[in-house]
Amino acid sequence: MTNWWSTTQYCWIGFLMSYRIFMVLMSKRRQKHRRSEWLFRHQGCRAGFLFEENAWKPSSLSSNLSWSAFTEVFRWLQSMKEVFFNFLHNSSKFQVEKCYELSGMYSRVEGQGDLEKLERLGELLNNLDAGDSIVVASSFSHMLNLGNLAEEVQIAYRRRVKMAKKGDLGDENSALTESDLEETFRRLVNQIGKTPAEIFEALKHQTVDLVLTAHPTQSVRRSLLQKHTRIRSCLSQLNQVDITSDERQELDEALHREIQAAFRTDEIRRTPPTPQDEMRAGMSYFHETIWNGLPIFLRRVDTALKAIGVEERLPYDVPLIQFSSWMGGDRDGNPRVTPEVTRDVCLLARLMAANLYFAQIEDLMFELSMWRCSDELRNRVVQLTGATKKEAKHYIEFWKTIPSTEPFRVVLGDVRDKLYQTRERMRQQLSSGKSEIALDETFTDKSQIIEPLDLCYRSLCETGDKPVADGSLLDFMRQVSCFGLSLVKLDIRQESERHADVMDAITLHLGMGSYKDWSEEQRQEWLISELRGKRPLFGSDLPMTEEVKDVLETLRVVADLPSDCFGAYIISMATAPSDVLAVELLQRECQVPKPLRVVPLFEKLADLQLAAATLSRLFSIDWYLNHINGKQEVMIGYSDSGKDAGRLSAAWQMFTAQEELVKVAKQYGIKLTMFHGRGGTVGRGGGPTHLAILSQPPDTVNGSLRVTIQGEVIEKSFGEEELCFRTLQRFTAATLEHGMHPPFAPKPAWRNLMDDMAGVSTEEYRSVVMKNPTFVPYFRAATPEQEYGRMNIGSRPAKRKPSGGIESLRAIPWIFAWTQTRFHLPVWLGVGGALKYVLQVDPKNMGILRKMYDQWPFFRVTLDLIEMVFAKGDPRIAALYDRLLVKDDHKSFGEKLRNNYNETRELVLK
Repeated sequence: MTNWWSTTQYCWIGFLMSYRIFMVLMSKRRQKHRRSEWLFRHQGCRAGFLFEENAWKPSSLSSNLSWSAFTEVFRWLQSMKEVFFNFLHNSSKFQVEKCYELSGMYSRVEGQGDLEKLERLGELLNNLDAGDSIVVASSFSHMLNLGNLAEEVQIAYRRRVKMAKKGDLGDENSALTESDLEETFRRLVNQIGKTPAEIFEALKHQTVDLVLTAHPTQSVRRSLLQKHTRIRSCLSQLNQVDITSDERQELDEALHREIQAAFRTDEIRRTPPTPQDEMRAGMSYFHETIWNGLPIFLRRVDTALKAIGVEERLPYDVPLIQFSSWMGGDRDGNPRVTPEVTRDVCLLARLMAANLYFAQIEDLMFELSMWRCSDELRNRVVQLTGATKKEAKHYIEFWKTIPSTEPFRVVLGDVRDKLYQTRERMRQQLSSGKSEIALDETFTDKSQIIEPLDLCYRSLCETGDKPVADGSLLDFMRQVSCFGLSLVKLDIRQESERHADVMDAITLHLGMGSYKDWSEEQRQEWLISELRGKRPLFGSDLPMTEEVKDVLETLRVVADLPSDCFGAYIISMATAPSDVLAVELLQRECQVPKPLRVVPLFEKLADLQLAAATLSRLFSIDWYLNHINGKQEVMIGYSDSGKDAGRLSAAWQMFTAQEELVKVAKQYGIKLTMFHGRGGTVGRGGGPTHLAILSQPPDTVNGSLRVTIQGEVIEKSFGEEELCFRTLQRFTAATLEHGMHPPFAPKPAWRNLMDDMAGVSTEEYRSVVMKNPTFVPYFRAATPEQEYGRMNIGSRPAKRKPSGGIESLRAIPWIFAWTQTRFHLPVWLGVGGALKYVLQVDPKNMGILRKMYDQWPFFRVTLDLIEMVFAKGDPRIAALYDRLLVKDDHKSFGEKLRNNYNETRELVLK
């Protein structure tokens, strides 16, 4: 059996199970344990609730309206299915319809499904030739995408209807997983006893920084994503109450066109994307949704504040929402991210920002046509009209000299002139590396744009036109304040070992021996001595490998570009204080004018356990404590910690590590910001945003939060304006609620039980994954791990080291491989052993566990997510993989794992 044919089999089994998930979850809604229902709907595979008319009725609407909306979506699905089948040839149509029928029959049976139907389906698919296998896989892929889109539209419709009914708090699902601003504010006032003034002050000092990353988890091409957006738009318009029959027919035709165009589009990337491609894809969301979505969201914050009695608007410069990026800056294990790439993506982001500002300023010039203004603004107009200006024929509007009788347009026209020069300078630098436009003819800091806008705002307020000032002008000021000239701030990420290589090259060149051979104490002593001194460490004669040169050249790019291009310098695999001090020293040596804040990333279980001690040793260094000005950021990695120790143990260690880090920060009077490196799947830290934030330990948020938005989660969060609004609302409301009403700390008995469970879980997990010699060959045979490495999903390799084993495998292909087989081993492995152990020690622990679930958000969320994974999984699908791909002498190993799966599932559901 060739690898290519194996990949084909992976496709059909995976798509079979994806459709089976849809159906089986509808039957699970009728089972005793229902808490996985609402969790599942936030994980991406959600359309299953729509395939049986009698499976589900939304409870947040009146019965007539909800059922009408539901049957409308069901009609869409049936209609789209018919349209889709028309594209297939008769033979292919028969195969697809037969698979569709068998998978539905298999999934309609309560419990684990009808095994006989699954066997028939497997036999049918296994006998297909290569061409028909691809058609079947592609067909199911498109149908699943269409189902997801239909349900997204229906959920958004239900939410809008619910919001129109004041006082209706919605169903239990929404209440548990959503964060409505107005409801959150009222709950804080009426139930928690906070005053409106306290809420307003808290918001003014709150910051949520959303960091978009290019993690290779978005397998859908942008060409298809854009078609999906248009399909979603058609479905949304079909929901409108006042739609005419002619309009409905035209929308049906448009829907048909888009579905056909999607079906005729190649789903597979034929060449790997470059980091610049990834950056352009990520930045497209700013142009399409985020740019306009931010001021809409901030207006909703103002409206929600007004509803609780706060008449004042949020100041335009409140950093309530910030955006950062790793696209073109994350070089950890990705040799394709070079210094040149970092330079290009920064200039491209600045060019995009200038384009957005330029378009906005012309719209603002149209709007602010008033003649009355303050004396302060009139004086500015006199200064500007005194300078000789030529007619600007390259402008579409207002290209002639603007008369002084239109004072706001004169001031904004000057802003536009500089924005034009700024844009052209960026364009020239990006194309040729240099520009003929002088720097003083452009904007170099966002305050230079804000100042004339603020002048116009004050003038309007003084002359009685505050309602006008609070319109598009305020929106634009908020956009400039948030996005700046760089649109997003780029984080630089590099592995700690690379910095050690640079320091080693320097010490060897200076005749001081090998830095790598020094103890941690020796490293710290030398680094601190150099940081306190002023002598240069090396010159142009420093012998450099390509790896050393890459680190130094990257820092020189940081030094050359405007400082507002960059955010943090992330050190992955950080283990000791010297990792942080080395980067501080290298920034000084490369003459970075405004050094980036250095953020250690603790990923492995042992590193998380030592994180607080590492931070304490750092803060005990006078130079470092003075250098950071009372602020420190620490990142924790969900993906690699889960791969290292399993989901349960990693989750508990991250919880306790955050608690200890906060204690250390308080001891030294430091404001600590936690940076959460979460992925989209449960195995990589994914889950509902609202619950994830509210389940964090007390005092770990405090109005300041950074979190990654990775890969496919970007589309789910910002793919359309409604999704963008809900994403910003979730983060803002949950962060506020955690800060003003933090969860209580777990009881000592609960901690002891979690410590015991985590220890047993880690041991069981590692005994299988790390210590069993059968595991690696079984894993590589039973899952598409190696095939995944050859897919063109992202620019970075699947492994940090090409020759490495499981330990060097990236967490993404590790999770992806097990998800494809519907076995989800990294999430549940170790959980069963932990539960069994504590129940064997004392059966009364079951009562404690139930109290923990009822009263402790962290434990409830952890258990719910594990249960949700069981709702999505099916060991019988994994057994099909084993039968098809695994050698006979390894099949018993797979059987043991499936027995463990079933035993763990039963324990979780007790």
